[in-house]
Amino acid sequence: MSIWFNAHHSPLGAFASFTLGMPGARGGFGLERGGPAEEDVFIAIEDAAGGGFHALPFFGAGTDDAARYEVESAVAPGDEGLPAFRSFGREEVSRDFTATRDAWQAGDLVFTVHTQVVAIPDPETASEAELRAALIPAVWAELTIDNRAGTRPRRGFFGYSGKDPYTWMRTWSGPGFVAAGQGGVTAIFAPDEPGVKPAQGFTPAKLLAPAHPNNDRFALGATTGIVIEAAPGERRTVRFALAFYRGGIATTGVPTRYAYTRWFADIDAVGSAALAQADTVIAASATPSALAGIDALSPDRRFQLAHAVRSYYGSTELLMTEDGRPFWVVNEGEYRMMNTFDLTVDHLFFELRLNPWVVRNQLDWFMRRYRYVDEVVDPVTKQRHPGGVSFTHDMGIANGFSPAGRSAYELDGLHGCFSHMTHEQLVNFVLCATLYARHTGDTAWADAVAPTLGECQASLLVRDHPDPARRNGVMGFDSSRCDGGSEITTYDSLDASLGQARNNLYLAVKSWAAALALEDFWSQRGVASSAAEAGAQARRAAATIVAAGEGRATLPAVLFEGVDSAIIPAVEGLVFPWALGLRGVFSPASPYAPLLATLKRHLEHVLDPARGLCRFADGGWKLSSTSNNSWLSKIYLCQAVAEQVLGVVSPTEDARADAAHRAWLLDPRNAFFAWSDQMLSGVACGSKYYPRGVTAILWLR
Repeated sequence: MSIWFNAHHSPLGAFASFTLGMPGARGGFGLERGGPAEEDVFIAIEDAAGGGFHALPFFGAGTDDAARYEVESAVAPGDEGLPAFRSFGREEVSRDFTATRDAWQAGDLVFTVHTQVVAIPDPETASEAELRAALIPAVWAELTIDNRAGTRPRRGFFGYSGKDPYTWMRTWSGPGFVAAGQGGVTAIFAPDEPGVKPAQGFTPAKLLAPAHPNNDRFALGATTGIVIEAAPGERRTVRFALAFYRGGIATTGVPTRYAYTRWFADIDAVGSAALAQADTVIAASATPSALAGIDALSPDRRFQLAHAVRSYYGSTELLMTEDGRPFWVVNEGEYRMMNTFDLTVDHLFFELRLNPWVVRNQLDWFMRRYRYVDEVVDPVTKQRHPGGVSFTHDMGIANGFSPAGRSAYELDGLHGCFSHMTHEQLVNFVLCATLYARHTGDTAWADAVAPTLGECQASLLVRDHPDPARRNGVMGFDSSRCDGGSEITTYDSLDASLGQARNNLYLAVKSWAAALALEDFWSQRGVASSAAEAGAQARRAAATIVAAGEGRATLPAVLFEGVDSAIIPAVEGLVFPWALGLRGVFSPASPYAPLLATLKRHLEHVLDPARGLCRFADGGWKLSSTSNNSWLSKIYLCQAVAEQVLGVVSPTEDARADAAHRAWLLDPRNAFFAWSDQMLSGVACGSKYYPRGVTAILWLR
């Protein structure tokens, strides 16, 4: 497998990432970006005999910035006699990649980046010290120079060339540190100790061998970094803090600041604190307790989970409103939409494992600002009826919160991409709220959310049919917000097999799960009438789905409409009652045994390699038999259902699929964007640099 792929190295809640892994100027320091920064990154060691340097291949050919000043000179001043600055050959480089460490070795150089993977303390209950340690906007690195065989001092260099022309590069020092970076936004910090110094120049060669010893901090230079020196016979390691900082009001619509600005006044405060914290973080990175069990996974799965967690972290931000309320946001990768609800429901399993409070926080904001009440529309007569509550697709885009009750994504009058997802987001709210309440035992919050869940239940019923006598448990009416269009699902870019919401099999099973979750919620609270109503709706949905599968091996992707595509996500909704712990639902004596048998038969049939319905030629999973657009996050989720709930395949039996999915991510056409979701026949076609792959946490059971 290739070692050349970009990966995130990201602090928690800072919407920042040091991306590294693709040859050329294809990584670097990114803040609030939807993709890699595409900066030159220089990680170099002086040749043992002197006279030149070799560096990891993370920089481009580029041009000397001196040419902008010496426009008539054929040779930039001082170029004569400069040391050669070359890239290691790719065959000389090795990489060891895990969830918390990314180590590169070439010759006598080792460069390791360490990422903190920890639970995020609840801002409403945690101490200031706990929050400060977990939410520091930094990652850590180590540069090792092995000069044990050397007879002369040997230098190393770690630096970069920033791309923002309005925030220039600089070098500086402070109490106990030296630093090099771009303005007050991104920087490399190192301890202030002998043989460690910042440097700046037009090129790495010029700052490493200035024409005059005092010219190694030339402020016009676009390249800056830290030079270290190892004595003869020494193997020296220097630790760095890679810091990020965005001060002031960071968002529009709802004015907020990054939470870390509460504990860190500027980037110097971040860098100093991160250097002090380095020993603890690096020691903990060897065995990340937050991902206990990852080492038991196969190498292919271990890689995919580690890669996905890193991309999730790079999309997160913890904000604070002007009155001090926390606001957790997960940005949607390259699209940068904020708290996209159909991602929130899939991040749920990861967040409940590590940071349950963020689920509550997002739901509170959906209730507070992003709920609405609509009407429902008969798809045949176009007659409108009273509708109910639902929630927007997202909360805004690119640090701009959308107006209350509106998303950045949804438009009226459409039948495909960018239409409304009213029913799906309603179901998502129910599933997130009930799972949070069950997993945390947060009875105070459950008491507070109960009235909203009552409204949600009424809304779900009317979206089936306003007439109770005509309900079948499946969504049948579109939201009036569509205004002549029709609702879609999270699978917005797929064909009708998954994209259409009304009568959709995937959404029908997920709606069944929501009804079960409500029945359990009300039963736990002793509200018998509401529990009975929800249970009746669940039984209707199950009966409708089972009837649709009678006399056939597979279920139709869209019920009642002649859309006979076969889809894997028919089983996706099973994960929710399983995660709720409703094991009675899955027993042979359960009233839902026929539904489970129908779904198991369906999945066995579509995954059968001999039939090729939902398999690519490489063994990878194909979500729909009629679309080559397959999403890794949903594959991971459905793999967990197939293995743990239905027992259709085991991890060892499906190793070929895991190898295929890993190969998709490592394909040179995809690897630039770190972890990506949407794969069109194995090539990333959208949802790049994406957070949703943390559904793979379900592999840890």
